Amino acid sequence: MSGTTKASSSYAGAGVDIDAGDRAVELMKSKVARAGRPEVVGGLGGFAGLFRLDVAKYRQPLLASSTDGVGTKLAIAQAMDRHDTVGIDLVGMVVDDLVVCGAEPLFLQDYIACGQVVPERIAAIVGGIAEGCAQAGCALVGGETAEHPGLMSPEHYDIAGTGVGVVEADDVLGPDTVREGDVVIAMASSGLHSNGFSLVRHVLLQGARLRLDAEVDELDRPLGEELLTPTRIYAKDCLSLIEETSVHGFAHITGGGLASNLARVLPAHLSATLDRGTWTPQPVFSLVAGRGKVEPAEMERTFNMGVGMVALLPAADVDRALAVLLARHVPAWVVGEVTAGSGDVTLTGAHPA
Repeated sequence: MSGTTKASSSYAGAGVDIDAGDRAVELMKSKVARAGRPEVVGGLGGFAGLFRLDVAKYRQPLLASSTDGVGTKLAIAQAMDRHDTVGIDLVGMVVDDLVVCGAEPLFLQDYIACGQVVPERIAAIVGGIAEGCAQAGCALVGGETAEHPGLMSPEHYDIAGTGVGVVEADDVLGPDTVREGDVVIAMASSGLHSNGFSLVRHVLLQGARLRLDAEVDELDRPLGEELLTPTRIYAKDCLSLIEETSVHGFAHITGGGLASNLARVLPAHLSATLDRGTWTPQPVFSLVAGRGKVEPAEMERTFNMGVGMVALLPAADVDRALAVLLARHVPAWVVGEVTAGSGDVTLTGAHPA
């Protein structure tokens, strides 16, 4: 036999640092603590998250669930080495899909896959998720951070989340609850939110070769800061509307744009007509359209164009609904109406110059 000794292998030598994962958990504990609810049982670090459902509050409770991610907006965060906002985007994408059916978001779990666990980076990501949960009124009850050396480069990561909510069976919102004559109220987005970033990156970073730290004439801040603007979370606003008015439906405006997402909550015998002249999209949309020569139809098919959520409700409740949203500091306006039709959505007019 040879006199040499074969070096032993280890998990750390293969690229997985268990100690770094433990440090990340310690760093995130204080951030997660602010994303709680009294129904949460136990704390961070268990094998499963426990949540006590007050079934006595409901005659027939239905659990609603939603899973989503952030998409290629993460590439902007990674390029800027800023990771404290994308967690807010993640929560918004999940909980605002829950509230559309009338469900109150109860809790969320996250999943982070990364090439290398950098405790401070993971803690920043989870801090954003906790902030989003606090904004939505739901608890962050746990999650998973997975280190994938060899599959992902050290600086790369992806995140996803699953949320669970509850709604009384008799109070579920959907196409069956929308009525002819309903008024459509638009709620302003904070900007791009988390959709269309493959096109944004193609147009602005590759085509126009703009730097993320560039001062752009169309914007009042550096490009990267604009692109990382967190998604507005509407969960509490929608729940307030449910409590204060007779809401018949909501539509969360994400990938596919305003028309296609609103069409998802219309029954086959009704249509909606919306007036572009009632609002002006934020400058970032004209920046993308102008620098990329993107046709208006493609812009509307890809982006929210300044509207992140819509509510459908009786005309008699419009003034009250607008007052509720104003009190909650959500810019909102009447954008259209529901009429007899065939399940389609038509946008008329043009945005103000």
